[in-house]
Amino acid sequence: MRPLHFAAFVMNTTGHIIQGTWRRPGARQADFNSLDLWVDLARTLERGTFDAIFFADVVGLYAPYRGDERKYVEAGLQVPSNDPSVLASAIAYATEHLGIAFTASILQEHPFNFARRISTLDHASKGRIAWNIVTNYLPNASRNFGLEGLTKHDERYAWADEYVDVTYKLWEGSWEDDALVQDRATGIHADYDKIHRIDHEGPRYKVEGPHLVSPSPQRTPLLFQAGASEAGRTFAAKNAEAVFIVAPGVEAAARDTADIRARAVRHGRSPHDLKFFQGLHFVVGSTEEEAKRRSDELDQWIDYDGQLAHMSGAIGVDLGHEARKDLDRPVGELRTEGVQSILGWINDLVTDRPPTLRDVAHYTSHNGRVTGTPEQIADQLERWRAAGVDGINVVNAEIPGSYEEFVDHVIPVLRDRGLARREYREGTLRQKLFGHGDRLPVTHPAARYRRARVGAAS
Repeated sequence: MRPLHFAAFVMNTTGHIIQGTWRRPGARQADFNSLDLWVDLARTLERGTFDAIFFADVVGLYAPYRGDERKYVEAGLQVPSNDPSVLASAIAYATEHLGIAFTASILQEHPFNFARRISTLDHASKGRIAWNIVTNYLPNASRNFGLEGLTKHDERYAWADEYVDVTYKLWEGSWEDDALVQDRATGIHADYDKIHRIDHEGPRYKVEGPHLVSPSPQRTPLLFQAGASEAGRTFAAKNAEAVFIVAPGVEAAARDTADIRARAVRHGRSPHDLKFFQGLHFVVGSTEEEAKRRSDELDQWIDYDGQLAHMSGAIGVDLGHEARKDLDRPVGELRTEGVQSILGWINDLVTDRPPTLRDVAHYTSHNGRVTGTPEQIADQLERWRAAGVDGINVVNAEIPGSYEEFVDHVIPVLRDRGLARREYREGTLRQKLFGHGDRLPVTHPAARYRRARVGAAS
């Protein structure tokens, strides 16, 4: 049986996914400014043979809730929010095997400089960096970078296509593998004839090159993506190696993973070139009764108005005014096409009555919650694996407690079941996940930029 992969889904902020729980005794996520918090967590994850720590990120405030951004600020809902990439080198230095994945939007940095930073970090970590490629869905973030407003959805993915194309040329095509000579006898540090400009000219970018960094262990970092729309799925099928999903159940996961794998094949890739990570949150007890009690106790700390604000801000529709009128108002009464399309999954889950705004607030904090003993959790994870899921992005209610409990109590049972590995495979993050080498496979679109002398792909 193949073991599952595990990543810790975190954010360099106080209120990430489950709002309000930072107030619980023992919760330390309000210490997000402390480097010690993240280094200590990384060491805990490595003790549990987690594959990666996965940092989400935003570069702007969410859309207004009840007319402004007050709720986000007062609740600590992803503001303040620090740059996760700055933590990467410290975490890499403090660990040996743990992958470091961070989110970076195409909006926030020119691809030439971003490629340089990624290559530097990949060198520093000995090949353990992953990039979660995102476009941007926040109007405030767009305005922060000089745009008048949010770029249209499909246009954002066209932008992303060119952005990754520039980075692929820099990472894969600029330096040949043996270009860095460092010959003390001749005094030749690098072979000029094996370093190439990329001369990219496109709708948004004009980049001459060459890349300023010599080839890192992975060249291109491991590539994460989480697009769920039609354009997002196509982008993932073409580019991603790891896809983050939040399917509401195993049936939906089986459908979504099969769909994206089939798209990958249509783009000339193997269905095995992609691994899918489902987002889940765990409440663990030594008995089923204890787990249920702990789940009920957790619910007492959740800021459900914060949950609704998070969803409202993410979809760009102010649900706050509607919630103030009546939290039990059916979602179906809201005549906003965006709400109907994004909240369609609520209708799939609440089948005995019309779903309400209260359901939205409740579901955003309970989606993916798995409650039970370690053995019961293992049973559930076997079902997810059978549905085509390769890994779990573990969501937290508190840091470090959610991860300490999982590592100390669940991982040993998963190891006994063959659902979690006992030790790390040597090599880069890509090698650890796929076992076929440090570099992208030849089926990946970035491989077309490799020079004849560049080392063989996986």
